Amino acid sequence: MNQKEYLVKTEIIRKTFSDERKIKCQTPTQDLKLDENVHKGGDIFTTEEGEFIDFELQLRDFDEEELTKYVEFAENLYEKHQKHVSVYLLCPRDINVCVKECTIKSEADFTIKLAKVPEDSCKIILEGIKNKLKNKEKLDCDDLHALAYLPVMCDKEERNYYRMEYFKIINQLQY
Repeated sequence: MNQKEYLVKTEIIRKTFSDERKIKCQTPTQDLKLDENVHKGGDIFTTEEGEFIDFELQLRDFDEEELTKYVEFAENLYEKHQKHVSVYLLCPRDINVCVKECTIKSEADFTIKLAKVPEDSCKIILEGIKNKLKNKEKLDCDDLHALAYLPVMCDKEERNYYRMEYFKIINQLQY
């Protein structure tokens, strides 16, 4: 993650999720020591107090399966480090939240918060992929899958635009 992206994401954490804790750094994945079968999280930051903030873009409907995935992640991270874990999920306007807010009984110390934003998820996905390419990062299978489905996920009027962007990106990739 470059400095600009870091600043944008930490600002979203501060403003959208009302978290005023000082963020020390982005946490390297290998430092998390998560179990192999556990969700790896999104962009994970460490606060000055050593607590963790997982910031992710939620691109699927938030249902029981998604909630369970994030609870397991938070419990596993807490178990490894014994530090509070905050999971912040930014949801585009077209994501449905299918679970009620509730207390989750656990020995781990964590919170999970969702925030809906008015942006279109297709636009967010495409911008994220373009940023990866601009930063010379390799696209993973999830990126390619999401890119291929953009013309199906978007409004009918935008299909040709997303198809054309898909074709442009695929033609840029070197195998």
